[in-house]
Amino acid sequence: MTTLLVDKLGERAIRNLARRTSRRSLLSRIGAALAGGAAIPLLPVARPAEAAPMTAFARNAQSKDVKDCNYWRYCAIDGSLCTCCGGGLHTCPPGSAAAPTSWIGTCLNPDDGKSYLIAYRDCCGKENCGRCQCMNNDAETPLYRPQTNNEIIWCFGAPTMVYHCSTAVLIGLDQ
Repeated sequence: MTTLLVDKLGERAIRNLARRTSRRSLLSRIGAALAGGAAIPLLPVARPAEAAPMTAFARNAQSKDVKDCNYWRYCAIDGSLCTCCGGGLHTCPPGSAAAPTSWIGTCLNPDDGKSYLIAYRDCCGKENCGRCQCMNNDAETPLYRPQTNNEIIWCFGAPTMVYHCSTAVLIGLDQ
């Protein structure tokens, strides 16, 4: 008998809803509820800061020898180091010019444990230096996200597209 009562109450409620609303109105409300529900994960939420797991490069990084591929700023560099080719960490060797474009990486400094934003800029205009070849790919992204991909020759806008070496300019603290 109770199921009969529940059925009658359910039927009465649905018929009242059908009298008050049209199908389009009901569908639009359902659609709005679904769209609103899908937006809930986009709302800002205070989450505890989670430490990113250390990469193999970060575990072996050092801060003394700028001519070694495991120098901490070189976490996403690919090519010859300008420090081995007559230039510096952020200067091109004589006879080459810095490209106006660059790719970026976020590297962990082993001395202070903080992450820094590094801009890698190719020096162009002379033949490839060929010394201190490094291929570090921490957080490398696919080619369809070129701003952090190190597989591209970044001599766009330079007087010539001939690659010589790469620098690693410290931009600032990653926040």
